[in-house]
Amino acid sequence: MTEELILSGADVVKVGIGPGSVCTTRKKAGVGYPQLSAVIECADASHGLNGHVMSDGGCTNPGDVAKAFGAGADFVMIGAMRKHRGSVAEYRASEGRTITIPYRGDVSKTVLDLLGGLRSACTYTGARRLKELSKRATFIRVTQQTNEQYAAFEVSPLELPKLNVQI
Repeated sequence: MTEELILSGADVVKVGIGPGSVCTTRKKAGVGYPQLSAVIECADASHGLNGHVMSDGGCTNPGDVAKAFGAGADFVMIGAMRKHRGSVAEYRASEGRTITIPYRGDVSKTVLDLLGGLRSACTYTGARRLKELSKRATFIRVTQQTNEQYAAFEVSPLELPKLNVQI
């Protein structure tokens, strides 16, 4: 379908059915596709025809954004990471659920964190530019158990005083 859209005049193909944090399409409609696989396949098809791909969904941290670019995305939508006004915001997605998103602070800190993650991904893969990341990235299938066993130990800033850690 990506080729058909580009050949019909589309400049950018938005990729993602069901991977978003509030999306329930996969459960309600029984339709979806693994986001990383979808981006890889659509980017291959689109780039061969001088088109572009936007990855939509599944990005909750800078590493997810780096993976989307590594898979060949030209653009990445990061709705789950965006700043909302006030202490909380309500968000209703089509074929999604209503959730409360906590305030994350100044958007500039989120952008700096995102850029830092992308720079690190480029450094680790040897990519001199973000566009080169898709040529340098290699994806390896791992089990959920492996992900859980080797996951980084994350500490919430709210937990720091309990651990007597000073920043």
